[in-house]
Amino acid sequence: MKTDPAATASILLVDDNTHGLVARGLILKELGHTVVTATSGEEAWDLFQKNHFDIVVTDFRMGGMDGLQLIRLIRGTESPARIILLTGFVNCLGMPDAETGADEVIAKSSKEVQELLRAVRKLAHTPPRRQAGSARRTAAVRKSKHA
Repeated sequence: MKTDPAATASILLVDDNTHGLVARGLILKELGHTVVTATSGEEAWDLFQKNHFDIVVTDFRMGGMDGLQLIRLIRGTESPARIILLTGFVNCLGMPDAETGADEVIAKSSKEVQELLRAVRKLAHTPPRRQAGSARRTAAVRKSKHA
């Protein structure tokens, strides 16, 4: 597979299923991405606080901290990281994609790898999320100018 140097990303890959973790990691590394893996939400959160990641790919259902809890913690920071949630459960639970906090939600299926690669390519080419603190400061500046 060819790599696109302009679109390589630093990716944190989280899944308590080591077989899925290894397989996804190998595919993403083959495309030129830097991949760090974690086998739990707690381990991922620890790694996330110590390193910069462009994209976080997390499983939904894990023992201990689940993917939604991890996403909430990440979104509570000023990180511009993009998030992909892998799941076979969110739609079954009646939770709309927007309520997950993820930028992309991918169902675990026979098309998972293609969808994951599509999402990573898209997010690697998309400008980073606006940081929460920056958005608040911008809103405060606009409000003070109009007061």
